[in-house]
Parts: sequence; structure tokens; C-alpha cells
Amino acid sequence: MPVNKNQHFVPRCHFRPFTTGSANSSINLFNIHKRKIIPNASVKHQCSRDYFYGTDEKLESAIQLIEKGYGRTMAELGRNNYKFTDSQSAILKTFWLFQNFRTEAVALHFVQMNNATREIADLPAKEFSLKIKDAVFMGCRMFVESMHEIDDLHFCLVKNWTKIPFVTSDNPAVLANRWVIDKNKDKEFTFGIGSAGAIVVLPLSPRLLLLGYDSEVYSVFNADNITEIRNDRDVIAFNQHQYLNCVANIYLHDTKYGNLLLDHYLDIESNRLTDRFVVRLAQIDYTYNEYSRYTVISPEMRDKTKEAIIHSRSLFPIPKTWPSVIRMQDNGSVYTNGSAAGYVRLSRAVHGSGESFWRERA
Repeated sequence: MPVNKNQHFVPRCHFRPFTTGSANSSINLFNIHKRKIIPNASVKHQCSRDYFYGTDEKLESAIQLIEKGYGRTMAELGRNNYKFTDSQSAILKTFWLFQNFRTEAVALHFVQMNNATREIADLPAKEFSLKIKDAVFMGCRMFVESMHEIDDLHFCLVKNWTKIPFVTSDNPAVLANRWVIDKNKDKEFTFGIGSAGAIVVLPLSPRLLLLGYDSEVYSVFNADNITEIRNDRDVIAFNQHQYLNCVANIYLHDTKYGNLLLDHYLDIESNRLTDRFVVRLAQIDYTYNEYSRYTVISPEMRDKTKEAIIHSRSLFPIPKTWPSVIRMQDNGSVYTNGSAAGYVRLSRAVHGSGESFWRERA
């Protein structure tokens, strides 16, 4: 089977419910840089690049398998979104995980972090460079290695009964963490898929959204894994994650919401991050017995005769509000062993290596 030339990093099956008349032909987009609504743009050319995943037929077949499962599940939910089965949940969370690693935004993030690390370490560009194609394959490998990282999260559908629709974007699969952000209000922070307090968000249609959360930290009232929202502020809070994490484009199904969307975006625009990572150089200060102390320095201060380490980590934007349906548990649980692993969920603590983990109240 020949490999398709035009390959989407956000697939058309995701865009379909947001397209004009759900016909999957044209879609309305809001470009955040131009602050302009562009009506009836071709879906075919949204979030796609020629041979974005290369020409590996096995890889493309695997991607198509995930997308077909997603498309089939969305069709089922379109016929009856009052039921959310375990099999549907499994398919949607797999799609979220893959989508979280597959976009152009993620690939650019890997490349930029690699370049910054190389410059700080003063390494030759020819030997230590990462191209977009390499970064795309790296994301695919990370997906495979992380296949079961979110199995312990609780997933539900969020039904939107307000006058404001959910929107999607060119980077729709969002990882957030209210607990970490609230705990570190005045400090730099980071988190990952295995962190305590993880929240995952994926808009499915203007009226439906997938929500995953750490049930030992948060409580979300739902009946049969479906929760309903009737407060405009909750929809705005969910949409903020798309405004904060998109690269360039927000997608909406009807241009009549364009001015409202612009107002909501401008309200959160200052919270967008210019850089999504930080890379630091730490040089050895002294050694005492088996312990060594390192001090963070600027690259210009580096003494190349001394041992040094480089540390990089991702940064996450902070929304202004959180949906009221995501509530903190009264006696929540997080787990740590006091190491740089930070606070993790029980599943990671049980299967962790090295020092034992202990429970702390969230």
C-alpha cells in the first residue's frame, strides 16, 4: 500500500465534529498571531505536512488503526452519548496519549530543547543535531513506551449544555495539573504523565469533551462516567487549555462565536509561554565522601576542567481558572520518595524502583 504524501498530525477524524455541518470539508479557524477569523478553510490542509511521519508503511498503518478506532468511537457517541463504555474509554485515552506525542508542536519542542542543550554543552552541531523527522519518530517511540502510563486515571465525558461551544486546536491533547500548580504558585514547577494530580483534556466536539484525572487528588461528580456542565465559566475554563497550548490556530464550528472566542483568548493571552522548556548547566562545587554538590551557573561561567551536568525540563502554562466540576479531594493522596521524581500516583509508587515511596496528603 503506497504511503500517503499529505500526513496529518491532527487527523481529520478529530476535526470532523468541528467542521461546517460536520461534513469534514471546511472548518473555521482563529489564527492567534493575526487575531483573525478565517472562515471555511480546507480541512485537508490543516495540521498536515508532506511525509510528516516519513514513508514507513508499518508506522502509517499503526497510526491509521488508532485513528479508525477514534473515528468509530466518535460515530458511536454521536448516536448515543448517554453511554460511555470501557472500550470507548480505552480507545479515546489511547488516542489522547498518541496525540499528545505526535504533533508538530511536540516535535519542535524536542528540536528546540536539543539545540539549547547542545549550545550550552558547546557540542558540534553536525554530531548533536535533531531534525524534525527525528523528533517525530522520538515522539512515536515515547508513545509506545508510555502506553500504560495513564491506565490508572479515571476518564469521563463532559457534556456541554451552555451556549458556548468547546473549541479545538492544532495541539488539542492537553496535559495539565491543578494540584502541582496550586502547590507551587510562586515557584517554577513541572510535571509529567505519571505525576500526582495529572489532568488530561481532549475536546471531542463543540458539545463533548474527554476528561481524565487522578481520582486520588480530584473528585468529579459523574453518573456512569458522564458529567454535565451548565455554567459558561466551566466551558471557558476548559477552552483556556486550547488557547494556552495551541501553536497558531484555534478551530470552531461556527463563526458566530468568533468575537466571543477572541474576547476569551485575549483574556488569557498573557498567560501563554514564550518558551516551553528550560535548560540549565550545573557545575560541580565540591565532593564530600560519596556526595557531590553542583551549582547552577551560566554557560559563560563554565570551567571546562570541572565536571558539569545539564538539566532540562518542560514548562506548562497556567490557566486563570479551573472548571468547577474538577474539585480537590478532602483527603487526597500523593506519593513521593523524596527524590527528583517528585510526587507521583500510586501506580508509579508501587512499581517504582529505588527508595520506597510514602503517602502524603494532597
